[in-house]
Amino acid sequence: MISQNIIQFLELLKVNNNREWFHSNKILYDNAKGDFEIYTNYLINEIKNFDKSISYLEPKDCIFRIFRDIRFSKDKTPYKPNFGAYIVKGGKKSGYAGYYLHIEPNNSFLAGGVYMPQPIVLKAVRSSIYENIDEFLKIINTKSFKTYFGEIEGEKLKSTPPGFSKDFSYLELLKFKSYTLLHSLDIKTMQIDSFDNHVIKIFKEMYDFNIFINNCIEDI
Repeated sequence: MISQNIIQFLELLKVNNNREWFHSNKILYDNAKGDFEIYTNYLINEIKNFDKSISYLEPKDCIFRIFRDIRFSKDKTPYKPNFGAYIVKGGKKSGYAGYYLHIEPNNSFLAGGVYMPQPIVLKAVRSSIYENIDEFLKIINTKSFKTYFGEIEGEKLKSTPPGFSKDFSYLELLKFKSYTLLHSLDIKTMQIDSFDNHVIKIFKEMYDFNIFINNCIEDI
């Protein structure tokens, strides 16, 4: 389960997002960060049982820094009010589809797929869906997929993507700018013994979707 150290630190940070408080309470951050690294390592060891591509990863390859880049942002709060880990082939900046854990008060979730991919990747994903629509529909129309994720998440184009026929029966599936899956979490769920099994079950359900996208990327 997600440790109380993580939850308590993030709840405090959300209302004390300034450098003075952070430095005065750095021990709270260090304890929470340490627990999150342990949990990320646990997830890596579990996910590699069904996705061998992430077998060599370490927590440092997956966990995002808590420090915000505020140089070009109107929001000058110095810290992200969350812990995030992206367990994915090649590490968190690889561009591949993977498994993301986001812990934040009132906004925790699991995610998969690719967010705002490079144009060459986006075109490849759209082309693969267009050319392998039956395979893709089989993945996203299962009962378990609908139960855990509902639909694909992501901003859409308003018109037909360049290079594709507007007569394609599943045109809406080609309009996404991101191809992501989301599954919301709540604090109570994160603190029960069965939470770990729940997370792995959801990530395993993402596997076929991620593999479909990663095969597109590999073929570029």
